[in-house]
Amino acid sequence: MEYVFTLKYQLASAHEDAHALVERLGAQGCDDALVGTGLPGRLALEFTREADNAGSAVRSALADVRRAVPDATLIEVTPDLVGLTDIAALVGVSRQNMRKLMLAHPGTFPAPVHEGSTSIWHLADVLAWLQARGGYALTGGLLEVARAALEANVAKEGLRVVPSA
Repeated sequence: MEYVFTLKYQLASAHEDAHALVERLGAQGCDDALVGTGLPGRLALEFTREADNAGSAVRSALADVRRAVPDATLIEVTPDLVGLTDIAALVGVSRQNMRKLMLAHPGTFPAPVHEGSTSIWHLADVLAWLQARGGYALTGGLLEVARAALEANVAKEGLRVVPSA
């Protein structure tokens, strides 16, 4: 199956030759990605990767990028952290509909990971909740990709945690 996801990185050198970087990525197996280098010091790769499952697709892409650009720092795997507007667009409903669902089911709707003027959720949590409710057609392995992105992001953040003495 094909899985669509994006890997975002911070580059060690903001002045690296974009053409050479794209060539290196292609040579290391990232020829199934659209490469974005628009922001200085940043790299985004939107993959459409064939794999047995989303986790394998994401892990193999991460390994390919690591071989091509070993000093790049992973910022985020998407889709993962989303607002109501993002969720609504992915599910095919209005933002207002998503807000009504959230407000109508305060005890079961997934808790946001950040609550504020713009709250954000892990997409996998909301998609699983919607799938359990029924009536929502989730396409193209979206829930599986969202779970793989969440797993990769949690693992990345776990490496940042410094154990206290």
